[in-house]
Amino acid sequence: MMDSTYILLGILIIAIFGKANSVAVAAGVLLLIRLAHGDHTLFPFLQKQGMFWGLALLIAAILIPIAQGEFGYHHITKVFSSWLGIVALVLSFLTTYLSGLGLQFLTVQQHSDIMLALILGAVLAAAFLGGVPVGPLITSGLLALIARIFARP
Repeated sequence: MMDSTYILLGILIIAIFGKANSVAVAAGVLLLIRLAHGDHTLFPFLQKQGMFWGLALLIAAILIPIAQGEFGYHHITKVFSSWLGIVALVLSFLTTYLSGLGLQFLTVQQHSDIMLALILGAVLAAAFLGGVPVGPLITSGLLALIARIFARP
């Protein structure tokens, strides 16, 4: 039990130094819940519903310019008639597929033990390459794909 507290603390420290604020907030919140002994009630809820609500909030934030009327029908035709818009559509399709594979890999196939490596990679990329740590699902999707390829008989 205490190991998980130290691991969360380690992730929090690395995230703070790595300027991965979203990871720091997540680790800090989980650490506070754990230290307040709310882990038996809140962790199962967060584990079951957290991904959905986190993604819903992320997508809502991305859709705000549309909701504010900054884009209209003429933007749609303009975007999908450009090579950049078409490539964006294809890449979005692929990364969304990979995210789904990654979620299954981590949850259904129970490979959550690699999450620490995924988070550390994301934090290091944020710290040293100026990245934004939103890639663990896509990364785990790539990993699931690689595992499928190499696990074939």
